[in-house]
Amino acid sequence: MTDAQQKVRHAQQVDELCAGLVRAFSGEGDLHFRGRRLHRGRQPLPWYAPHLHPSPESDDFASFRGAADGLALRLRASDAALHERLRPEEPVERMLFEMLEQFRVESLAPEAMPGMQRNLRHRHEQWSLSFHHSGLTDTARGLLLYAVAQICRARVTGQQVVEETEDMLEATRFALSPLIGHALAGLRRERADQAAYAVHARAIAGTVAAMLHAAGEGEEGQDDSDAEPDDKRSVFSLVADMDREIVERFATADSGRSALLEGEGVVYRVFTTAYDREHEAASLVRRELLAELRETLDRRVAAQGINIARLARELRALLAEPQREGWDGAQEEGHIDGRRLAQLVASPTERRLFRTERLEPVADCVVSLLIDCSGSMKAHAESVAMLADVLARALEQTGVASEILGFTTGAWNGGRAQRDWLRAGRPAHPGRLNERCHMVFKSAETPWRRARPSIAALLKADLFREGIDGEAVDWACARLEARAEERKLLLVLSDGSPMDSATNLANDAHYLDHHLQDVVARHEQAGRIGIAGIGVGLDLSPYYSRSHVLELAGSAGNAVFGEVIGLMAGRYRG
Repeated sequence: MTDAQQKVRHAQQVDELCAGLVRAFSGEGDLHFRGRRLHRGRQPLPWYAPHLHPSPESDDFASFRGAADGLALRLRASDAALHERLRPEEPVERMLFEMLEQFRVESLAPEAMPGMQRNLRHRHEQWSLSFHHSGLTDTARGLLLYAVAQICRARVTGQQVVEETEDMLEATRFALSPLIGHALAGLRRERADQAAYAVHARAIAGTVAAMLHAAGEGEEGQDDSDAEPDDKRSVFSLVADMDREIVERFATADSGRSALLEGEGVVYRVFTTAYDREHEAASLVRRELLAELRETLDRRVAAQGINIARLARELRALLAEPQREGWDGAQEEGHIDGRRLAQLVASPTERRLFRTERLEPVADCVVSLLIDCSGSMKAHAESVAMLADVLARALEQTGVASEILGFTTGAWNGGRAQRDWLRAGRPAHPGRLNERCHMVFKSAETPWRRARPSIAALLKADLFREGIDGEAVDWACARLEARAEERKLLLVLSDGSPMDSATNLANDAHYLDHHLQDVVARHEQAGRIGIAGIGVGLDLSPYYSRSHVLELAGSAGNAVFGEVIGLMAGRYRG
């Protein structure tokens, strides 16, 4: 296993341990980390305070424990609704108010848990020293922010400020004392009463925010070619902008919840399954055309110059686990081999009397690639077929079973299912209203060489119609659960939200969205199958907790496969 892979796995383990700690102390069972941010179910929680976000590259495990303890206390000891009502609107004041509320809950750490108190102090000290050593305290605003954080936390928790920077704070402490001294005294006194504490916290936030703005105007007025960065933004942007949506290079899938399915006792429906089909993809294309499509795909793969042997090695390092494969005898070190002790009598100088256990990497794993064959994916058909073909070939060299599946509909605009609904008098809430079509391009039992013609069927444009994603994910997961392999991975490749015009018109606009979210959440919670979304130019994080965006508009070479491996390793989160 490479160093990068070890770091990824270690980061995953830390996230899981911290999430378990937060769940246990807060009593909320649906908390987990996604993209290093705490989520409740599919909803991201606020950033709360800057010191609650340690870096995997520079912080130790105790810092992550301290941050997890701080998050758990925030969820347990702070009334979110009350906090929302009392929170200032101005961004800098809001940031300071959030930080002061975090100090309040940390001061309430139980006396019976001294380990938690040590973790909290350690994390705040590490963040403080990192802030100081980065040079951010060299400007007026940076020093003011740092001083307020140190003084307020020390007053609320009763602990000393960080010793290394204590002398540096004296002048700022002296200047702040007449301005916020009364409110500071109230913080410690009212820390058990969130509403009363908020009065003093707002007063401090307002005063300090005004000082920060004044300090900023003074610095901006200086004629300095080496102007300092805006510390107020660069250091505390995580908190000050916690409500701002980050503009990504790729658009995010437009998802929503269905008003119909939110109703009590209402479940996802299918109007009729009479026209649903599951096909071997090769049976849908003429043999002569299939041969032509395979030649086209082979030319595309050859043009990319992909190092399949290297890709197979990387997949083996990621997916294989060492397993015992017997013993190697006649070794000069290891366990004594009783069968060779007689040689010691015959030849006292004999050294090869030991045996060592032989460990071989074995990939007890199956990977399923589920491809959205809706109309909008036609533009990406060659790139997607190339991706599927090369990935299946590399996985086979690794010893990992793989299958390539696709989903579409048997017709546009509902087909025969919609006509049956019209003949039935258009009953309300008919549910899914189209002919479901699932296609198998390569089954897990089929070798890649035998599946080559079938994989080329991905290039046949008229197979691409509409998409019913939720049922397709259920189908792919059912196929995986029938397999004997211990580890099961499902990669869903799509360029948009579920779309079937007949279903949306007869129900509501987010009927299929809602179902897909519920299906993915159910399988993710069960934990038997690892599911990840690969967005073709679109962010699929509204549906999948692990997702990544691929740009397939240009060439899709080795770099793209590196990103896919990163997603399989958990390097990318939603």
